[in-house]
Amino acid sequence: MAYATTNPYSGEVVKEFETATDQQIQDAIAQADSTFHQWKETSFKEREAVLAKAAEILRENKRKYAEILTLEMGKLIGEAELEVELCAQMLDYYVKFGAEILAPRYIRARGFGDTDVKIVNEPLGVLYAVEPWNFPFYQVIRITAPQITAGNTIVLKHASNVPQSALAMEELLIQAGAPKGLLTNVFASHEASETILSDSRVRGVALTGSEKAGSAIASIAAKNLKKSTLELGGADAFVVLEDAEVEKAAKWATFGRHWNGGQVCVSSKRIIVVDAIYDKFLEEYRKHVAQFKLGDPMDPATTLAPLSSQQALDELKKQVQQARDEGITVEEVDVEVPLRGAFHQPLILTDIPDDSKTSQIEFFGPISSIYRAKDEEDAIRLANNTPYGLGGSVFSTNIDRAQQVARRIDTGMVFINQPTGVKADIPFGGVKRSGYGHELIDLGIKEFVNEKVIVVTDIDGDF
Repeated sequence: MAYATTNPYSGEVVKEFETATDQQIQDAIAQADSTFHQWKETSFKEREAVLAKAAEILRENKRKYAEILTLEMGKLIGEAELEVELCAQMLDYYVKFGAEILAPRYIRARGFGDTDVKIVNEPLGVLYAVEPWNFPFYQVIRITAPQITAGNTIVLKHASNVPQSALAMEELLIQAGAPKGLLTNVFASHEASETILSDSRVRGVALTGSEKAGSAIASIAAKNLKKSTLELGGADAFVVLEDAEVEKAAKWATFGRHWNGGQVCVSSKRIIVVDAIYDKFLEEYRKHVAQFKLGDPMDPATTLAPLSSQQALDELKKQVQQARDEGITVEEVDVEVPLRGAFHQPLILTDIPDDSKTSQIEFFGPISSIYRAKDEEDAIRLANNTPYGLGGSVFSTNIDRAQQVARRIDTGMVFINQPTGVKADIPFGGVKRSGYGHELIDLGIKEFVNEKVIVVTDIDGDF
């Protein structure tokens, strides 16, 4: 597979990188393993110093790092700067709480004292991270920050269209004082994952990506008895009940569907509105979408970015054509679309049958699917009519009611009166075909540690 930086706004191939050889991959694993044996013996204070310095470097050079994101995958420059800050906040979190989360704990056991049975968290070793292009820094930091806090090291295979982002994250840790090999980037082919995960020095894998990629990696990991976490696709339900503030809900739905160009696993992809307010909501939603300005993502005046690549654009067009073929109403929103760049016209899909293929897929781009629900029960049914289960939202002025509805939606996380969000200190993970495991805060930091039980005893005779 070819690694290259291709500007999705201009179409220019800026820089190309050679795919890693077998020897380079072996060298990367060897370096990561060697560093692990050194790093696992360091104190939390030493680990925290690296994380703190990395956060400082990101903040001091926010624009420089943001421009890499905008160049490689077309992210709006303002959103790119926010991603850099989010990474710094994640690093801050583990500086503040990492040692506390991993501190030994004691359990009660009959016949033993309160401190005789202790559980300690020990790092596993080298971890393999397979990460996507839509958040090129965040995806790396959200696995790297907790796992190097725990004492592990990372071998990174990033998406092929963000190679400079991968190199920037590797260099960031070096600049922050990390030893070489703490985070090691390899421009590996897809086929190389078999080699990497079959290596005894590699103890686990974290993947964020497509269902196809997740299934392949999980299969290899299982065959080699390696721990894995998967964060895959999503088709988040954005449920609007009849007692919701319609204008507020429409504004948030527009943002939730279109941030990062609509290329977010937790985008509000299926907007489900109760019949009593459906028409009013749709009218408000159209007005908000029509206000987008498409253009150069480096221009602060641009409010809707291009897709990450021509390939992504072509795939989205195929999905839209499938919707047309199924007889679904496809409404073009009247906004000016640039003649160059990987842009897609914002569309609103309505009259989507429950049993259609369109109702079961994930659109990665500015395509809004809006469903009319008869009532609350029907809204919950529609929300659960999907193979995905990553995130979701419920809008209602009655918070207790919204929470009850949220409990009945089969998904990993639900936000009340806000689109599904990504924050440095909130757990992140899904169910069903959206994957398993967590990569953030205390849940994530323990995904790849060995909880060892140490029992203190001084028993004579039989146990």
